[in-house]
Amino acid sequence: MIYERFSIWEDYDMNTKECIVTRRSIRRFKPERVEHSLLESIISAASYSPSWKNSQITRYIAVEDPSVLDTIATHFTPEFNSRIVKQAPLLVAVTFVKGICGFERDGSFTTAKEDRWQMFDAGIACQTFCLAAHDAGLGTVIMGIWDEQGISMLLDIPQDEELAALIAVGRPAIEPAAPGRKSVKELLTYR
Repeated sequence: MIYERFSIWEDYDMNTKECIVTRRSIRRFKPERVEHSLLESIISAASYSPSWKNSQITRYIAVEDPSVLDTIATHFTPEFNSRIVKQAPLLVAVTFVKGICGFERDGSFTTAKEDRWQMFDAGIACQTFCLAAHDAGLGTVIMGIWDEQGISMLLDIPQDEELAALIAVGRPAIEPAAPGRKSVKELLTYR
């Protein structure tokens, strides 16, 4: 049974809708470190994210070394993201393997979307990661503004991978209220 792999979550039994509706972007964290077994369990859940032809191109780099976190915060992120990184116990750099998702075997694009499917699949994996983290009692925020070249060099990201997002992870120090949402009438059109 698949769920046997997630035994670390025995104390969590949130249903899917509750998990989606109660997850928030957390920008302040408690200083407690995130246990490796818990992070590995979250990555295991995120591995079930759908992907182009089941290509599973998303990869994760866990950054917990305070000096590396400080370098990222000080040199490679703008102030509003730097504040988050400086106090997060864990930063996950999400990358994807280039040239697979949205491509044919000969290297040509499969659709007019060209290589944009890569980011689409990485985005699905990021959301699955964040929902699994929330279900496990952790908070996350996905950040998309940073110095890609600087972070890629610092983290020694392989040439065949591209940095897609940074996710700050930790035990939430705040419980933000839900921001307003558009109505279903604004979001849904029937034809």
